[in-house]
Amino acid sequence: MPPTLHDPSLSELGFEQCKKLREVLRTTLPGRLDPDLVLVSPMTRTLQTAMASLDWLQANGVPFEAHAGWQETTDHPCDVGSEIDQVAQQFPQVDFSHVDPIFPEKTTPQALLYAYNRQALVTRAQTVLAELYARPEKVVAVVSHSAFLSKAVSGSLYANADFRIFSFKAPVAADSKEARSPEHPDLPPLVYQLHEWDETRNGHGGMGWSEDRIRSIGDELVD
Repeated sequence: MPPTLHDPSLSELGFEQCKKLREVLRTTLPGRLDPDLVLVSPMTRTLQTAMASLDWLQANGVPFEAHAGWQETTDHPCDVGSEIDQVAQQFPQVDFSHVDPIFPEKTTPQALLYAYNRQALVTRAQTVLAELYARPEKVVAVVSHSAFLSKAVSGSLYANADFRIFSFKAPVAADSKEARSPEHPDLPPLVYQLHEWDETRNGHGGMGWSEDRIRSIGDELVD
């Protein structure tokens, strides 16, 4: 994907991958993991992914909600979203009413939470994890981006259109040793951490497309 291409759509290959993802999710989730909510980054490719792979949930009454906190990491055009009034017209099935009004800005002083640096990205990850932990729903499907998820949220790696299943670990105290990263001691406290289920952790992701290598939170992010 050229970094200069603003908020790109999925490629033909991407839609084909979503079709395969849809088939697997419809087979493996119902009756075992039934999402009560879908949270989706308000970028075009994630909105397309959500609608192409999880539309059957919407048919069952599961709400889809756009959330700016789950957008991708960089401030390159490819990782900067479009104005909400534009994407809302393209995706009327999605609730955009809760999207941070600063979206899609990433570089102004008002958009510090969305800045492209290690501190901001890990802070954003902890913010969305705290919100997710506090939600009343028991099962939430999140449609986000590989770099943000792997480098700031979970440490697991993600191929395009793959999925992983997590539960929350018990939150730890912000001043505890467990909240500190030995590799990046300057990071914000990692109060909210995830435990990946064995079936996706040891199976190259739910689709079998991802590496099983784990990175430390904050790795490969710019200072």
